[in-house]
Amino acid sequence: MANDQNEKTEEATPKRKQKERDKGHIAKSQDFTSSLMLTFGLGLIMVMGSKMQDKLSAMLITTFSQLSPKNISNNDAIGILAPFVGYYADIVLLFFALLAIGAIIIMRFQTGALFAKEALKPNFKKLSPASVFKNLIDKINIFKPKQMVELVKSLLKTIIVAVVGFNIIMKRRDDLFGLIGADPSTGFVVIGSVILELLTSLCILLIIIGILDRYYQTWEYNKSIKMTKQEVKDEWKNIEGDPKIKGKIRSFQMKIMQQKMMANVKEADVVVVNPTHFAVALMYNPEKVPAPVVVAKGVDFIAFKIREIAKNNNIPIVENKPLARSLYKLVEVNQIIPQELYTAVAEILHYVYSQKGK
Repeated sequence: MANDQNEKTEEATPKRKQKERDKGHIAKSQDFTSSLMLTFGLGLIMVMGSKMQDKLSAMLITTFSQLSPKNISNNDAIGILAPFVGYYADIVLLFFALLAIGAIIIMRFQTGALFAKEALKPNFKKLSPASVFKNLIDKINIFKPKQMVELVKSLLKTIIVAVVGFNIIMKRRDDLFGLIGADPSTGFVVIGSVILELLTSLCILLIIIGILDRYYQTWEYNKSIKMTKQEVKDEWKNIEGDPKIKGKIRSFQMKIMQQKMMANVKEADVVVVNPTHFAVALMYNPEKVPAPVVVAKGVDFIAFKIREIAKNNNIPIVENKPLARSLYKLVEVNQIIPQELYTAVAEILHYVYSQKGK
């Protein structure tokens, strides 16, 4: 039984998941992120490639046609390099800006709006030599289950990528062999098409691997944050309060309410009984309320105490079984009696008042 309590068999509660998220511990796949980044980068190159090629050509033309080594001195270095910096920025600045935006969107897609406040707190224990050495050993220990899985994944990815690349090159070998003796422009076109086909195939393949790894990482994460039955019970106790303490508080509250209710019996005009099981105390003040009010009610022992207080304070006790049951069932303490009981209660009050000479 003790072993069952210590086994992590329960799914993590929302509170536990949020706690882990605050620490920065979430399910994420580096392979999935890398595959999307590679695909996005390739897409940017395909969209912006022609414009980048034109600007690169302009830069090369400037380099080889307008610069003469005879006219260059050491003092002209900054002036010579300035246009190239401008060309380079014009070529790659927008590309890398869009790539950075894409990286943010991809990370947000995988992790959501993550702000790991716990992870931002400084933890100087991690900087201790013992902790650094332990982390290093954990990283290079390939016999740990997690490290073994990562090693197998890396080997499989390498093999798959190599096989796909080899197949594409073999499929296009005739085109590549046909470049022997061809002019450079034709070579650039053919090699570019081979590289594009190779990268496209790799992107598709890596996205599939990334999706599979994403599912695996989610499964591994959910497994790592599972809880024991005792941990779930303790968490619910913290959220809702200890049942024993709540029971004591409820018992204390009921005791206070009963004491207050018993004190109200002294102000009642009449107590309707059945004759021993039910007792309901009624009070009527026409200046404050339009109908009689139930100021106390109870069964068995509480009913006995109501009758006892009524006798000690000369409160009339009237036996009426149907009315006592109806009042106890339909009316809560400090509530006005319902209209269908007006007649029956009015007859009793009339009898009580007539006995007192009111």
